[in-house]
Amino acid sequence: MSQTARSVPDASAPDANRWKALVFIALAQLMVVLDATIVNIALPSAQQDLGISDGNRQWVVTAYALAFGGLLLFGGRIADLWGRKRAFVVGLAGFAAASALGGAAQSGAMMFGARALQGVFGAMLAPAALSLLAVMFTDAKERAKAFGIYGAIAGGGGAVGLVLGGFLTKYLDWRWTFFVNIPFAIVAAAGAYFVIREPEGGRNRSPLDIPGVVLSTLGLVSLVYGFTRAESDGWSDAVTVSLFVASAVLLAAFAFVESKVKAPLLPLRVVTERNRGGVYLSLGLAIIAMFGLFLFLTYYLQVVKGYSPVKTGFAFLPMIAGMIMGSTQIGARLMTRVPPRTLMGPGFLVAAAGMLLLTQMEVGSSYAGLLLPAQLLLGLGMGTAFMPAMSLATLGVQPRDAGVASAMVNTSQQVGGAIGTALLNTIAASATASYVKDHIATAASGPQQKLVQLEGMVHGYTNAIWFAVGILVIAATIALTFVNAGSPDVGPAVGKGAAEGAEDEVQVPVVAH
Repeated sequence: MSQTARSVPDASAPDANRWKALVFIALAQLMVVLDATIVNIALPSAQQDLGISDGNRQWVVTAYALAFGGLLLFGGRIADLWGRKRAFVVGLAGFAAASALGGAAQSGAMMFGARALQGVFGAMLAPAALSLLAVMFTDAKERAKAFGIYGAIAGGGGAVGLVLGGFLTKYLDWRWTFFVNIPFAIVAAAGAYFVIREPEGGRNRSPLDIPGVVLSTLGLVSLVYGFTRAESDGWSDAVTVSLFVASAVLLAAFAFVESKVKAPLLPLRVVTERNRGGVYLSLGLAIIAMFGLFLFLTYYLQVVKGYSPVKTGFAFLPMIAGMIMGSTQIGARLMTRVPPRTLMGPGFLVAAAGMLLLTQMEVGSSYAGLLLPAQLLLGLGMGTAFMPAMSLATLGVQPRDAGVASAMVNTSQQVGGAIGTALLNTIAASATASYVKDHIATAASGPQQKLVQLEGMVHGYTNAIWFAVGILVIAATIALTFVNAGSPDVGPAVGKGAAEGAEDEVQVPVVAH
């Protein structure tokens, strides 16, 4: 034990360059967040330029989200194996190259490939960035401040991305929404290379769980592709049904493999604990509702209302402002005073109320009278619910599982986003086609036919939004029933897992050496 005790101070000594390092880590986070929202604004222009069909357009979002979500756990494991700094720099370089490919895309297939490649390198970059923060900031107060800054950039970056995406699309070209990532990546990678000093002895040299990676990724791809196929070929189509069956079999096999291998990609103890399971499930469902909505609102504002890309970007700001307010002014202030479920459950219900307002959307709906209050409610509700959910992500977890538990939050969000975009887009497209078929015959002139087309689009959106309302109510129900932890200052101890992990935490430096 004396050898262990001697190694602990070295492993936990604060890095003199940690605040400089935070700048470059935060810059990388800003790039990833910018990319997610910039692409939403540029999507209508890119779709028209590259001749992407309405049925396939969600793959611009889905290809990225699926690759990112499917490989996050593997990316975190690679960072542990290679070293977090190396994984961070490689992730940035790959993300920049994939962005250049997306900006130069000449076809839908090339665009989808570039987005998937961005997701692959993003899955390496995100866990490496978070784990670098975790190992560099060892003091509790400094750690809270560093993660606070990181989180604020995630929220604020979304707003910057919406506005910047609008300006780039209107005044330059949609391709610049991809090219803009390159200078961010170069500066962040160069800064990280020279400034970040990763603590010694932090690698996990356990063998890679390759079967787990293959099974989980194939299972998730089958699931989302099944939802996508349902739009064009119907829910009873043989291939669609086969994809859903294959997904169930592959994910069941993944769970079985993880229960048997010595170094699993996802230790099942991480997801079977009641509170963590409730967090992952409710967050994933909430994101399913949100991602579909982002796509619908972008098209509603630009195609139906005729907003420019810049105006569309500004039109989304109330939702982002609501999220930041709900997170920092409600969630953060109350999370130490009340049990998490009393913030998560009502938060999701407030978001559902905002979504319910949007079911009243029509071609001539007022932005100030309908979209503005709906977005504020959505943002406030989501921000309030997300803050305590993040704090619960590692409740009772053993220190050796803390990274994978954190990665599971991102995984549930990314996979939820991929499923949400595909599922809700499918519902909307089916409802639109049915509406236009029933009403187009009564439209005598060209303008009337165009109006029927627009009414059909909005009808499709509101139909899908009703499903989103139901999904958010289910998320609230899960949060209120599954999550039973007390407030952090007076709640129950983190439990047996943490107690068992206390010794592991001391032993880690020796094992890693």
